[in-house]
Amino acid sequence: MGQTPSKPRPDTTIQVIGAGLSRTGTASFSAALAILLDGPIYHGGTQAALGPPTEILAWNRLLRAWLRRDEPETLSQLRALTTGYAAITDAPASQLVPELLTLYPDAKVIVTVRDPDAWLQSMETLTSWVRLRFLQVILWPLPGLRHFVTWIALIRAQWNCVYDGKAQDKAYVYQRHLEWLREVVPADRLVVIDIRDGWEPLCRALGKEVPKDVPFPRINDSKAMERVAAYHIRRGLVRWAIALGAPSALLIVKILAPFALVSANLGLLTRALRLPSGALFVFVVTASDYLTLRFFPGGQCPTAGLEAPVDGDDLPKPV
Repeated sequence: MGQTPSKPRPDTTIQVIGAGLSRTGTASFSAALAILLDGPIYHGGTQAALGPPTEILAWNRLLRAWLRRDEPETLSQLRALTTGYAAITDAPASQLVPELLTLYPDAKVIVTVRDPDAWLQSMETLTSWVRLRFLQVILWPLPGLRHFVTWIALIRAQWNCVYDGKAQDKAYVYQRHLEWLREVVPADRLVVIDIRDGWEPLCRALGKEVPKDVPFPRINDSKAMERVAAYHIRRGLVRWAIALGAPSALLIVKILAPFALVSANLGLLTRALRLPSGALFVFVVTASDYLTLRFFPGGQCPTAGLEAPVDGDDLPKPV
């Protein structure tokens, strides 16, 4: 995950579709592209987590349209989100490659890869905190981020559609993702790189010279993600403390933030707050989030046999 969200530039269009899975060095890759393409790069995780509240809501509308097989609406939303950027990377765009190629037929598709075992371990770290049951409650007071749980549920459903209903099998996802890309991207448009190899493979793919005296960006995705998560969790806890009139709000935030980052145990958090077990569930998320969790409880692809589209009325509506 990058450090700051990018802003679109009117004279820029998508030249590169970053099709690598999250945690394959997409933040470093994005930083390198920003240097080579001299333009803003849309890194999905960064834009959703740190962009304006409208950003994550727009993605939720797009993903709902994609899940109900509404291609015109999907392409319309995707164009609106990507206009003004030189490249797009990270989820959920890495599972929207066919749609991006429809919009940007001249773009190069570049896939970042890493050692599969290292990727599996990194993904386990990522999914361990996004699965926190109380995360939706903590983030609820924050505009935009209160819909983060919806975003995650929709992406999980998207993954199940793309990866044959096996989104939970990360080893299968890693292998299947590369196979799927070879199925949907012409061979002469698809490039596979490992960012550990530095500038040369990327510059060769783009027909660019290697930047002189410029080291290849090395951004630790895990640490960047933890910093962003800690920042938003503290913000959420402060908002709750203020709203509830809790004394010593800053002390509460300081104590609880580490628990929110490393623990999936709701009981631990409620004990730290000296609340009765389950009391945090009183603060339920928005109706949109509730509906998404109801209709995609395990992030299932909303299809019969992964083929027939579901009735649009069975899907959460945009808020």
